[in-house]
Amino acid sequence: MDYQKLAELLFPGVTQTPADMEAKFPPRNLPEGAKVTRFAPSPTGFVHFGGLFPTTIGERLAHQSGGVLYLRIEDTDAKREVDGAAEGLIKTLAHYGIHFDEGAVIGEDGNICDKGIYGPYRQSQRGPIYHVYAKQLVSEGKAYPVFTTQEELDALNAVDKKAEIKAKDWHEDQTAQKEAMLKARAITMEEVEENLKAGNPFVLRLLADGDPEKKTPFTDLIKGKLEIPENDEDFVLLKSDGIPTYHFAHAVDDHLMGTTHVIRGEEWLPSLAKHIMLFRYLGFRMPKYMHIAQIMRLDENGNKKKLSKRDMGANMDDYSRMGYAPACVCEYIMTLLNSNYEEWHMQNADKPYTDFPFNIKKMSSSGCLFDFNKLNDVSKNVISRMSADEVYEQATAWALEFDPEFGKKLAATPDFAKTIFAIGRGGKKPRKDFATWADVKPYMGFFYDYEQIDTFAGEHDQETVKKALSLFLGSYDPADDMNGWFEKVKAVAREIGYCDDMKAYKADPTAFPGNIADVSMFLRVAVTGKLNAPDLYTVMQILGEAETRARIENMIQTI
Repeated sequence: MDYQKLAELLFPGVTQTPADMEAKFPPRNLPEGAKVTRFAPSPTGFVHFGGLFPTTIGERLAHQSGGVLYLRIEDTDAKREVDGAAEGLIKTLAHYGIHFDEGAVIGEDGNICDKGIYGPYRQSQRGPIYHVYAKQLVSEGKAYPVFTTQEELDALNAVDKKAEIKAKDWHEDQTAQKEAMLKARAITMEEVEENLKAGNPFVLRLLADGDPEKKTPFTDLIKGKLEIPENDEDFVLLKSDGIPTYHFAHAVDDHLMGTTHVIRGEEWLPSLAKHIMLFRYLGFRMPKYMHIAQIMRLDENGNKKKLSKRDMGANMDDYSRMGYAPACVCEYIMTLLNSNYEEWHMQNADKPYTDFPFNIKKMSSSGCLFDFNKLNDVSKNVISRMSADEVYEQATAWALEFDPEFGKKLAATPDFAKTIFAIGRGGKKPRKDFATWADVKPYMGFFYDYEQIDTFAGEHDQETVKKALSLFLGSYDPADDMNGWFEKVKAVAREIGYCDDMKAYKADPTAFPGNIADVSMFLRVAVTGKLNAPDLYTVMQILGEAETRARIENMIQTI
């Protein structure tokens, strides 16, 4: 076979060479050790938590090393593409702090455009580039065409392929595939010319030279040292419409775009042999690979299951709707990525997660477990460190979108709301009252809409409660400082026969009908309508004397 002639027959319009491509996309000028990583999604739907996870790894590796993070849209499967999905994923990732140095970005007109010299960054626009390398492989006898006549195409379309596969014995099917592959390899120049003249489409297959009985040593940055059986499958490089498969496109793109590290799921490990062969055939240096384990969750029986796209928390849009601050989600991801993150954060509580020295070696090869309880703990810690202004801005923005009525109340009284958010904020042990912005209304809604609790716990005599509230009103002075206020609460406790010293009460609880904590509870329920609320003295100060008195008096009248 004259391979050069075959290449010209198959790709007559391709005049550029791999050398031209190398000149067009020169090596990057980056500092020593700088890493180039990418997020390369297919625009087929929402951003999965399992997508943000490896993207965060890529972002940290690139930006900690002075390198580049870019976005490549792998949109070669037009049938699966969802309108607006590419734009949606760019916006979602930006919401969670993933900002790309180059790649596909949203322009001022709202459409996707390219930022950087290594584009186009949508694979559907890179067809001529792939054909240059496809022609090279053919000319070197490393790839060959497999033609399909129109009659064969019609027959294939009429077959229920799933049913056909189920009906066949797997071993017989494998044997048939091998025989078909060997037959296809034996195509002659005359057959090629006849098929081209007839207008029959072809797929381009790689001519595999591997022996599956032999193994290639390979070092994965997560899995460690592996032995990969050589590839003996003549897999497809170009489909009949000239569009490349993932295998071919990613190899060409990662080379020309200077990718140094590829982070992807361990489900791609079975394809690794194909990629090793493909990079060797093309004469490219392979990037370093990190195959991360699947993210798991616990089902209702306590068994580990893969976090699927149908699970709550899989869709990154879920977090916005539930009210999680982006910083909380990002910090939670860091706790999953590196086992020493929490220890570092305890020692660097005031620093952002981006200051943490992320380390590949601290990643688990067995994967991680997604846990909403852990996310909520992390989220409470993160929000507790925010300023009142930050909390107000983010909580109000969320409420205006997801709880407009409450959002309008927050927006109408910013100073009042910020004063509330400032309660217990700052210091070494800040309050941790809420994990999401959805928790804000239950926490502080009583400042705006008072709902009185009808009764107290049954062990407290209602007349005693009424007397305690009346006594407090008789001595209440908003000008008192916290110590003066608390002394008056203690005086009320003594007046109704309750213990005003918790240590004494705990020493002999049967000696008293109640204690000062009970009196505080009476006041708290009367003022806030809640059994649990922020610091009561501060709440009264924010509400003011008139509102505080009105609420206590209303409670006295209803007992």
